[in-house]
Amino acid sequence: MKKLALLITAFLFFAVMITGCSKKAPDLSEVTVIKIGVFEPMTGANASGGELEVQGIKLANELFPEVLGKKIELVIADNKSDKVEAANAAERLVNNDKVTAIIGSWGSSFCMAAGPIIKGKVPAVACSATNPLVTKGNDWYFRVCFLDPFQGQVMATYAVKNLNAKTACVIQEISNDYSVGLAKFFMDSFVKLTGNEKAILAKPFSYNTGDNDFTAQVTAIAQLKPDVIFAPGNYTESALIIKQARDQGIKIPFLGGDTWETGPFLEVGKKSVEGAVFSTFFTSEVPMNKTSEQFLKAYREKYKKDPDAVTALGYDAYLVVRAAIERANSLDPQKIRDEIAKTKDFEGAAGVITLDENGDAVKDAIIKVVKDGKFKYLTTVKP
Repeated sequence: MKKLALLITAFLFFAVMITGCSKKAPDLSEVTVIKIGVFEPMTGANASGGELEVQGIKLANELFPEVLGKKIELVIADNKSDKVEAANAAERLVNNDKVTAIIGSWGSSFCMAAGPIIKGKVPAVACSATNPLVTKGNDWYFRVCFLDPFQGQVMATYAVKNLNAKTACVIQEISNDYSVGLAKFFMDSFVKLTGNEKAILAKPFSYNTGDNDFTAQVTAIAQLKPDVIFAPGNYTESALIIKQARDQGIKIPFLGGDTWETGPFLEVGKKSVEGAVFSTFFTSEVPMNKTSEQFLKAYREKYKKDPDAVTALGYDAYLVVRAAIERANSLDPQKIRDEIAKTKDFEGAAGVITLDENGDAVKDAIIKVVKDGKFKYLTTVKP
């Protein structure tokens, strides 16, 4: 009898497990709204970046508020610019809010923290997360932006060909996966382009997120006298680095990455960041297609100014997710994931989107410069 009881218990346990694993997606006829999670840093050190992406997502939702005849409801979760909170926010969206898909986050580290939670459960599309590890080994995470290996190569090429740089120093935000990764890709490309293994004059100088005194780093770099300084990192710290370097009379050109294109970079750096050059995803000065024109018109009417690049990417991520749900004609996460993966020649505000086998977009890069207190378009670089 004891063995029989154990067998019955085991059978019931596995029956429950099987039932739980094979839980069906909601029936469309029983659903009044379709929930899409928005996973962004709305507070903390990266809040400005998160707010910019949310602007684009909300604008797309206003213009295209329905799919499959149902209203789309945005469920916004604040990851608080923190890796642990990012995992918690993703957990809430998946298990409590029961979202159909997730958009975000600004900051590759936060996407990477959420990756194991969403994998196999809910498809996610990052807007501007450029670190390769976001999608590597996770076929449920996608992105609508280019990757850091390309971005690093773009800026190394600009340094060598446009500035005739033969040597460089690098300052990285050591606590930021994006910064560390982009710094490495720049250094690898710079060494290859110059043909000089000693073209990077020292190991990367490092700092932590939230630091505000960079005297030691800029003083040491000034003594090395590089032709350029590459400083990818968060907008606030990057602006402070440049400001403190200029205050010391250091006139070496500064180059950076996409995170610089935010208002706080200009507000903190002021005149010191004039001439700073960086790679980014989009420019309002050169509309790429009809979707770009529609996006720019709607944004300018609503906000009375031009959008930042990551705002366009937020807009695009929403459109990609919505189109996938429409093609899937279902709320089944697997079917939606599969349709996102098939995205090809999709016209977005920030250019045409085709996702490769890793879920990464193959996109052009835009190079901008700070001129007269504004971000100005310089050129477009194709992969």
